[in-house]
Amino acid sequence: VQLVESGGGLAQPGGSLRLSCAASGFTFSEYAMGWFRQAPGKGREFVAAIKSDQLTTYYAEDVKGRFTIHRDNAKNTMILQMNSLKPEDTAVYYCNAVDDFYYTRPLWTSWGQGTQVTIAS
Repeated sequence: VQLVESGGGLAQPGGSLRLSCAASGFTFSEYAMGWFRQAPGKGREFVAAIKSDQLTTYYAEDVKGRFTIHRDNAKNTMILQMNSLKPEDTAVYYCNAVDDFYYTRPLWTSWGQGTQVTIAS
């Protein structure tokens, strides 16, 4: 299993970023997938998830209405479009497969390198 996150960077409050997750080594289309983040000094937390149907989505309360999750099963990729960014969105963002019912629960203990998102003016 390999998960490679990209697209992070520095953005101003109110700005946007688009994160990508490239997956390989497993049958991507069969798994629900999710984004997680870890801010400095804090534990890793759930951000958003999307089921294998490419339609059913879930969001953490503090990103609902600002972030949108997509996936393309043909390309083995998942996208997190982040709008109206806030300083508290600053974190390293990771992707992982998630439990199909308990979607806030990552499936694998091995994580990619993540992508740093920093929101500052």
